[in-house]
Amino acid sequence: MITETVTDLPLVSADLRAQILSAPRTSDAHRELFEKTDAMHFVQTGGSANSAVLSSPVTISAWNVERCLFPTETADKLRSQGADIVLLSEVDHGMARTGQSHTTAEVAAQLGMAYIYGVEFFELGLGSPTEREFCKDTENARGWHGNAILSSVPFNRVAMIRLCDHGHWFSTEFGADLEQPRIGGRMALLAEVDTEQGPICVVSTHLESNSNETHRAAQFDILMDAVDDFAPDLPVVIGGDLNTGNHMPPDFDWKTETLFQNAQTNGYHWDGTADGMTTRPSLITRHPDRTMKLDWFACRGLSIASPRIIPSVNQGVPLSDHDLIVMECARQ
Repeated sequence: MITETVTDLPLVSADLRAQILSAPRTSDAHRELFEKTDAMHFVQTGGSANSAVLSSPVTISAWNVERCLFPTETADKLRSQGADIVLLSEVDHGMARTGQSHTTAEVAAQLGMAYIYGVEFFELGLGSPTEREFCKDTENARGWHGNAILSSVPFNRVAMIRLCDHGHWFSTEFGADLEQPRIGGRMALLAEVDTEQGPICVVSTHLESNSNETHRAAQFDILMDAVDDFAPDLPVVIGGDLNTGNHMPPDFDWKTETLFQNAQTNGYHWDGTADGMTTRPSLITRHPDRTMKLDWFACRGLSIASPRIIPSVNQGVPLSDHDLIVMECARQ
């Protein structure tokens, strides 16, 4: 569990970058390079909270913003839902495809929120062919891609949990994309925040897409154990893109993924997630006929109201290939 915080993540040196590009594409090599990549081992903090304590019920949003091409419109969409806590995944920091900006910081500033940010991947390339269409620069200033939590109240405690270190997107043992070299792996951010009913634990996570249900269930088990260590007596919301059913056969039913029952066995429920699919075609992901249910809230010790799915479209333009999920919750 990583608890050390910084206000600015350390850059990757030119020497380490060269080592990564020349290294054999193996899990052992990835683990060595991962340890050398300092930014993987800190939680970045920033922004400014606009309240001292959250009123009940608390409105929580979770959204895979697909790099966050549109920070202003993303903030507007979140503001329209009255979000007190925002759980984000796939947010860029210093990537050419998003103008080298710190997209989490931009969204937080527009909402008047504090934030924490953790690096999922250090990306050496510019992304997929469709992502390269958005690049004006030929290199990334930082190359960070990760998860974030935004809060309208200060964070009491924060932590990051690494869900894997074997290099699922680096090692050819796991079918890595050789055109998109990257270091890192799936992870989760945890935070304790105060509500008028007492503190709660909120978690932003992103499980593996390039795998199967057994792998995702193992990642979720690691996460639940970490939550028990971080906040054993607190109500919990885990929100994010769980990639349920992703890269599975067409007749696969996401409801049979092992992680759902495992979570219920550990006292969680899924009442915070509204019925309906949560993906759509976007400017980056151009799959007009593919829809999936990937985004979820897993809750423990909380009562739920008004779960909903909000289309991630602004004046006809998709902001992401995922829709925004929202719910209201209160301590039981």
